Amino acid sequence: MASPLTVLFAPDSFKGSLTSVEVATALADGWALARPADVLMLAPLADGGEGTLVAIAAAGGWEWRSTVAQDPIGRPVEARWLQSADGRRAIVELAEASGLSRLTPAERDPLGASTFGTGEVLRAAVDAGAHDITLGIGGSATNDGGAGILRALGAEIADDAAELSGIDPRLSGIELRIACDVTNPLLGERGAAATYGPQKGANPDQVAELDRRLGRYADALERAAGKRERDTPGAGAAGGTGFGLLCIANRFRSLELVPGIDVVMAAADFDGKLLRADLVVTGEGRIDEQTAFGKTALGVARRAVAAGRPCVAVGGGVTPEGIASLAPLNVVVVPVVERPQTVEEAMAAGVAPVERCGDRIARLVSLIAG
Repeated sequence: MASPLTVLFAPDSFKGSLTSVEVATALADGWALARPADVLMLAPLADGGEGTLVAIAAAGGWEWRSTVAQDPIGRPVEARWLQSADGRRAIVELAEASGLSRLTPAERDPLGASTFGTGEVLRAAVDAGAHDITLGIGGSATNDGGAGILRALGAEIADDAAELSGIDPRLSGIELRIACDVTNPLLGERGAAATYGPQKGANPDQVAELDRRLGRYADALERAAGKRERDTPGAGAAGGTGFGLLCIANRFRSLELVPGIDVVMAAADFDGKLLRADLVVTGEGRIDEQTAFGKTALGVARRAVAAGRPCVAVGGGVTPEGIASLAPLNVVVVPVVERPQTVEEAMAAGVAPVERCGDRIARLVSLIAG
């Protein structure tokens, strides 16, 4: 009889439906039905977008905080963030205040949505004494180039001008890590507006207008900052939030863009668990063409392959482009969906289909491994 396997479940959230903790637990529960002798480890992850706070909090050592901040269209909301027990570190998630999930489809406002609320949360973390701040910038509803954040931190931003002298001087003592899961530049066919504007509600004419606006904004902000950042990988992240913060990098003690998946992996001790695993199961709500730009499934697959571990990726939705993006790493992609259904129906189905998917994968493994 074959020896039990040690399986590591390291998925992202299924955004708008299940947290990464819920996905990892459901996959493991389904697996255990088919292979009860296997050793199962959980390392729920995120890529810097929605779900980052929950994934990091699951690793322990953090306390929840809450700040009243503006949502993308200016309404007050309670935005959560994390602070370490000693108070020196904080984790802020842009999606909490400025996320697409804050808006209904009818409320999406790609031309007017602002990141100001995220700036308010950052300011609250500084007020609370944090000196080491990680900001996850995925899942935004915005295309403002980070102008809202800069305004909340004291900058003056007009249509064709920027004045940075009023920026909070306390930033000089802050180490800021921007957890970013994409490498897009600010402008052009791979830029913030063209790549992500449509999913935030922008039609083709609005995409073109957003790109023009971001171009004028870039001219003004780069002139004020004395540096060019529009082509820096990640400048286009979160509707250009990466660009805005890169332009004021010298106002911080340090500022760097890091892959969001790396931040959460470190908190979850992913590498330590990977060394003990025989097989890795990752996943995310949708495995599609954007997976190739550095989403969670790709980050997990790369580390698994580097460690010589086979990897399976589970997707709430799967496209041929998503399968192709993981094929060079010999990752097997498995859809959760069991029948034709709308995205809304899939999202409302809860954990049961994910559990059944875990069970199916385990039974396939048994056909091979015994």
